[in-house]
Amino acid sequence: MKRKLNIELIFWLGALIWLFFDNPLENHFTLCPIKNLGFSFCPGCGIGHSISFLLHGNLEQSFESHPLGIFALIVIIHRIITLIKTYLPTFKHTKL
Repeated sequence: MKRKLNIELIFWLGALIWLFFDNPLENHFTLCPIKNLGFSFCPGCGIGHSISFLLHGNLEQSFESHPLGIFALIVIIHRIITLIKTYLPTFKHTKL
């Protein structure tokens, strides 16, 4: 039986690892289409910085970057746990 690679699990784990090693104080290229069109306000911008600040233990700057960063991190961690729980049982009964 072939093991299927869970792309979503790899994506979320990779994103959190990248945000952990990222310096949230530096300005980076943005993929946000609203910012790239020249608008100054975007309701989603700052959430990556917010999660990065959280992963570095800076709660105050996290909340200043985006007030929903804590909620977003909780949702992402919950999704990772759910994916692991559904992905790991497939490895228990497989023969190598």
